[in-house]
Amino acid sequence: MAEEGLIVTGDPGEAHTVVLNTCSFIGPAREESHGAIRELVERKQKGDLGAVVVAGCLVQRYKGTLARQYPDVDVFAEISDYRELAKSIKRISRGESHQRYLEGPGLREPKREGARLLATPGSYAYLRISHGCDHTCSFCAIPSIRGKHRSKRPAAVLEEAEELIGAGVKELVVVAEDSTAWGRDFGMELPSLIEGLANLDGDARIRVMYAYPNRFPWDLAPLLADHPKVVPYLDIPIQHAATNTLRAMRRAGSGDQVRKILDRLRSEVPNLTLRTTVLLGFPGETDEDAAQVADLVRDYGLSRVGAFTYSPEEGTPGYDLEGSVPEDVAIARRDAVLAARDDELAKTQTAAIGTEVEILVDEPPDPDQGFVVGRAATDAPEVDMVTFAHAPDAEVGDRIMVRIDSVDDEQNWIGAAVENGARPSPEPAR
Repeated sequence: MAEEGLIVTGDPGEAHTVVLNTCSFIGPAREESHGAIRELVERKQKGDLGAVVVAGCLVQRYKGTLARQYPDVDVFAEISDYRELAKSIKRISRGESHQRYLEGPGLREPKREGARLLATPGSYAYLRISHGCDHTCSFCAIPSIRGKHRSKRPAAVLEEAEELIGAGVKELVVVAEDSTAWGRDFGMELPSLIEGLANLDGDARIRVMYAYPNRFPWDLAPLLADHPKVVPYLDIPIQHAATNTLRAMRRAGSGDQVRKILDRLRSEVPNLTLRTTVLLGFPGETDEDAAQVADLVRDYGLSRVGAFTYSPEEGTPGYDLEGSVPEDVAIARRDAVLAARDDELAKTQTAAIGTEVEILVDEPPDPDQGFVVGRAATDAPEVDMVTFAHAPDAEVGDRIMVRIDSVDDEQNWIGAAVENGARPSPEPAR
């Protein structure tokens, strides 16, 4: 859009045309997307907006059905052709005729789409390394939406990373539907790419997300343990801990294998922070199965955990499985896992009180008290904890040492840059 000469803003109140990027992964995401569409259409009808554009996975999945459901939306766009989308938005802004439905020309090519305009703070950026997924998990609609796994070529990924680093980005967050599958479609493995990224000039660090545990590339472990520019952090979604539930989910391996992978990671990367995601209430899951998930969280001291209840997805093998779990039971099981997670999180966070931790500053000092918002190596953006640090002279992208003085109600750290000494807690604490 910027390359088409359009001015891009993150504030819908400033925009003539609002582009909503939707999600269709699970029921709650779809509900959120539909709610946002209705809200934007209402604003357009009141005259507060000039045009509404809906793009992304919801459009890709439901195609023309969505267009018929919302006749006041100006453009619907599938996920494959962002350049044509930008041209359509430009035509809207000029009052020119345009296509109402942009059908993707097929699966997106595993290559760069063009220059990057950051939608994140200047301190970090997401770096997508592949598209699609080859796994056949029975609960997941992603392969039907995003297609088979396709890796971006190393040169394209490195070129994009160099541009981001040149723009001042200090942390590259590697993402994909399945990051550990990168390169296998042309005879390479993820560790070679991560090492290449870490060896680029500059002081940007690399954080790996969405590492599917099956066929884990173990040459990644030494990089996580020893390379100064690879963050000792790994997001590895295990989904469950009980063998029979994993098999019903069509996940590779067993509960014992999940534990062996975590054991080996902890052994080979002693300072590793593990993040994971689990799914409760899958058809056939028993109370004992769910208890194994909570036990695993406690046994491995997992403090960075996302837990969700099963959402039956049309078109997936799990949609009409027998043995459905009542919603209230699934919610109770999820809450038990989150309670175990919160216990471990409290231990982890309070153990750091009185120590010094390096953080990356993501938000500048607030004008009233001089507190910045940052993250330690233990925390990925948007999904983990933050640190509030009194550092009135710090800037976004700085790395500063912070003495941890306390935690807030959500277990975020509160402290002060070491050179500034102790300061009162920010009010109100977030």
